[in-house]
Amino acid sequence: MAVRDASSLLVGLLVLFLTWGAWADVEVNMEDRVEVFRGETAQIACMFKSSEGIGAMIIQWFYMTRGGEKQRIYYQDITTKIVDRGTPFTDRISVNGTGATGDVVLTISNVQLEDELEFICLIRSVTGEAGEGRTKLKVFETPNLPSIESVQTGISVNEEGLAKIGTCEVKNGFPKPNITWYRNMTPLRTVQDVVKIMPSITTESSGLFSVRSELSMKVMKEDKDDQFYCEVTYFVPGGTRMTETNRINITVYYPSTAVSIWVESPKGKIKEGDSIELHCQGNGNTPSSIITIKHTKSGQTWDNDVLVLNNVTRLDSGVYECISMDTDTFDEISGDTSVFVNYLDPAVVMPQDTIEVDQGQKLQATCNALSSLQMDTAWFKDGQEVSRGHSLILQNATFDTAGMYMCVVTVPEIEEMETSGTLLVHVQGPPEIMEQDYTEMDLVFEKTVDLSCHARGFPAPSITWITSDGKVLKTASQEETEDGVQSVVSIKVTSDITALCNASNKYGSDAVTFNIKAITHTTPATTTTTTSTTISSTTVKDETAKQPEKSKKEGSGVIIAVIIICILLLAILGSVLYFLYKKGKICGRSGKQDLTKEKSNKDNIVVEMKSDNTEEAVLLGVNGEKQPPSDQSSEYLDVQK
Repeated sequence: MAVRDASSLLVGLLVLFLTWGAWADVEVNMEDRVEVFRGETAQIACMFKSSEGIGAMIIQWFYMTRGGEKQRIYYQDITTKIVDRGTPFTDRISVNGTGATGDVVLTISNVQLEDELEFICLIRSVTGEAGEGRTKLKVFETPNLPSIESVQTGISVNEEGLAKIGTCEVKNGFPKPNITWYRNMTPLRTVQDVVKIMPSITTESSGLFSVRSELSMKVMKEDKDDQFYCEVTYFVPGGTRMTETNRINITVYYPSTAVSIWVESPKGKIKEGDSIELHCQGNGNTPSSIITIKHTKSGQTWDNDVLVLNNVTRLDSGVYECISMDTDTFDEISGDTSVFVNYLDPAVVMPQDTIEVDQGQKLQATCNALSSLQMDTAWFKDGQEVSRGHSLILQNATFDTAGMYMCVVTVPEIEEMETSGTLLVHVQGPPEIMEQDYTEMDLVFEKTVDLSCHARGFPAPSITWITSDGKVLKTASQEETEDGVQSVVSIKVTSDITALCNASNKYGSDAVTFNIKAITHTTPATTTTTTSTTISSTTVKDETAKQPEKSKKEGSGVIIAVIIICILLLAILGSVLYFLYKKGKICGRSGKQDLTKEKSNKDNIVVEMKSDNTEEAVLLGVNGEKQPPSDQSSEYLDVQK
């Protein structure tokens, strides 16, 4: 009975199991692809669900070999987890999850290019129902930076066929990178007989790809300034990336259709003495052309495209021709330009060099120069402008008119273009001694003074020095100046001295008197005794003579005041004496009465007369007779008393 009941129960369970399994199902969801860089870790997720629930599931992972076979790499059930041995993934895979949550993850470390396969997740229930999902693993490798190389030689537009422009190369990428050629940011495509792009692919031993692309074109003149470069596109997980090469240019050879020649320097007008630089250039570009520059007037030629002429003259003016000849075809083309060298001849002054004019007469001179441009003319004397225009006219010539005149001719249009000439003017007339700077000076005995005398005139005056007693002085120095003569004498002061500077030429003479007052110092407290003379002089070789300016002025004022008072008193006294003499109030008016020395000493009035030309003072008595020196001195003392 018990056996029968157990059998019935087993049959019931089997029927129930078979009935439920008839409608049971397993659903598996996976991504179509998983993308990773080589060397990184890939994770492939497998999510599933079943009508029986997700407990007690059998989980297996497979990959499809390149031969199309399914190879298991992992097995898992409720009690077991097994990584299959002997596969490329044995040591690099792991599975996360037990399936209790309805998902498991296959992790593959250090992914390599060979791992780019299809992976299968197989889920089987305890009833035997199964479901599977597939994911493709994609592996990527970023390529090296691309390189570009242009042809090293120029390309002629006359070259037949297509000419190589350059090559681009990118190495070690996966999957295969793509190369696109650009010209001036415009992509190039192969066009028969115009553009040809030849790619080549190399598989490296590592399995990575290297791509090379060569560009050839039919070159035109318009391509001479074009820029060529390559764009490299490569794949990365989740998308694509792009990088570009450097830009390259090509040298295009093409014949000239016109040539130009011009003055590179100087800019603007050219003058004699400048350096000229001529440039010649055609609008072509070919190594087979020869350029020649020719001066058409002289026929001189230079085989160069640059001509430098130094220190040019007006003879270098003219037409310069540039000739370009193609040595392959012997075709010639030319162009020309005109060069004009401006000139300014030396100034010509008339009369030449020197002119002599009489005092009071009119002076007239001209200054002219030959130039290719408009000129300005000005006359200068002692650095000051005295006249404008080519003519110099001076009325009523004086010694101030004499001197060196410079005529300066300039060209306003060109800086530093000028010339000049000189004219020395002599004004003929009697000498004229220049006014002296010093009129008062006191000198100590035994000191030396330098007297200077500057006389103007033409012909140059002859200067002599004499003293009041007729002694001729030896000149210390004498030199001609622009308008006359400068003479200097040195005099040692031993007494009051009167020196005469006399200047003369064939037209007359002039003189000036220098009076030097000698000073004798007695004691510091005693008033200095002097002889009575006037003084005018110049430089003195004595520090004592260098009195402060204020003291000199005060002393001069006092002396002048005293002299004026004395002159007034003498004039009054003389008038009174003359009046008495006329009235007969004074004895001996006939000059015959004999007066004794003693009487004269008591009664006579003495007058001191000074002369500009002598040091001797003449003392006259009231009777008008000249007295002897002994009587003069005594009577002079009486008057002073």
